[in-house]
Amino acid sequence: MDQLALLFVLLLGAVISVPVGDRLGMPAPVLMTLLGIVLALLDFVPNVDIPPDLILPLLLPPLLYAAVRRTSWRQFAANKRPIFLLAVALVFVTMACVAAAANAIVPGLPLAAAFALGALVAPPDPVAATAVAGQLGLPRRLVSILEGEGLFNDVTAIVLYHVAIAAAVSGTFSPWKAGLDLVLSAVVAVAVGLALGWGANKLMELLGDATLQIGLTLLVPYASYVMAEELHGSGVLAVLTTALFLAEYGSDADDVMTRLAGHTFWNIVDTLVTGVAFGLVGLELHNAIHTAAGRWGQLLGWAALVVCVVVLVRLLWLLPATWLTKRLHARRDYDEDIPVSWRETVVMWWSGMRGVASVALVLAIPLETDSGAPFPSRDEIIFIAFGVIMATLVVQGLTLPWLVRRLGVKADTDQEKEFAKALAIRAAKAAKRRLREIEEDEELPEDLSEQMLRRAFDIGVRISPELAEDERREAYRERARRVKRVRRIQQEMLSAARHEVLAARSEPGADPEVVDRVLRHLDVRSLR
Repeated sequence: MDQLALLFVLLLGAVISVPVGDRLGMPAPVLMTLLGIVLALLDFVPNVDIPPDLILPLLLPPLLYAAVRRTSWRQFAANKRPIFLLAVALVFVTMACVAAAANAIVPGLPLAAAFALGALVAPPDPVAATAVAGQLGLPRRLVSILEGEGLFNDVTAIVLYHVAIAAAVSGTFSPWKAGLDLVLSAVVAVAVGLALGWGANKLMELLGDATLQIGLTLLVPYASYVMAEELHGSGVLAVLTTALFLAEYGSDADDVMTRLAGHTFWNIVDTLVTGVAFGLVGLELHNAIHTAAGRWGQLLGWAALVVCVVVLVRLLWLLPATWLTKRLHARRDYDEDIPVSWRETVVMWWSGMRGVASVALVLAIPLETDSGAPFPSRDEIIFIAFGVIMATLVVQGLTLPWLVRRLGVKADTDQEKEFAKALAIRAAKAAKRRLREIEEDEELPEDLSEQMLRRAFDIGVRISPELAEDERREAYRERARRVKRVRRIQQEMLSAARHEVLAARSEPGADPEVVDRVLRHLDVRSLR
């Protein structure tokens, strides 16, 4: 098997893991990691031959962009305190605790290299957190916090990692320079992200075509990441800034086709890239086996201790942080998402899985220092990091669904229904206002005006049937059943028409371009 065949196997696994995971009640990223582990144990499967410095630029930009599409700037702004406590403060604390433990147990491990290990295992993976949490039906407030933590902790961890690696390679460290690098990295990233977001938004208006606009959205995250990194900024933060800008200002309410096609396109990208990323995580078992040759007992002991530190530090940090956030939330009435019970705090604790970013960072550790000597304890760092990734991703990922069911943590469907009802009322009122504006400009027949007024009300009822009064609700449901039956019959008629048109495509003398144009017309009719 060569590298290309291995890639196709991972892509196929990414597609199959979604329905299999749904049936087994297991997150698809965890299944893909297990597939990668199985492949790594097979003799005929080659080791992954991807330059470490390309893993983050190839995988993270589309995954981050896809994740941000599911959230909003308001949500991040409202949750700034929990995100800061988890994505910034907890990363610092975890890095320091892991560095102290590793420096104490691994003979000859310098403090700078220990801090590099702490930085690369500190951030929970944004893709794993959002993918797993989204499939378990968790309360939206928990998903929001996990998404915010996962998206922003990589920013902190990657900058700290580069500072630690620079200190280990050069043998010198300046706290002032490290702090300045952190600030400048953030400033450059935000500036690049805003500039590219604004430029991409203007370019989309000029393109006009849905296909070209969606193609541009695939290029923009990569451009933002690469440009920020070239200017010594944080590529991750630049992608987040660009994605948030486009989510806030790049959406045209009337551009229905672009929105529908874009949603489908990014779901496909998210599924495939996520599958490949976690398949690669599992395949890194090759490197771990090579590193541990003849030293399994010692290295497994070190890895187990660091895993315990990572897991316990998250728990010991979450307990007071959640209590403090609740106190401040109650006093100041912040519009933020916080865990409302100890059960939700436990679920947040057990959701701290490591993944793609940690793998990419550990593989990017240089081979030598500036003096030409081998990088201190590089093999030991690689094995310990891999142990942390596997333990958190596989063990926590496999047991998290059971833990969620055991604790009875689930989404607040009543609250979601109330919010949908409020949106339905707003939508119906907006439709009625527009109808009144049209009536002022045009003379509508009375029967047409009444019909349009009923249509405006139906807009809201279709979103939330609870809007209808009790006596009207049953009438609406009967009408909905009738409409559903009519649509089913119409869909069958359109299906027969499509089959006939497709059959004509293979007939002698048929123009495929004309056939495809007619078929697209029928497809659009099917969406109505």
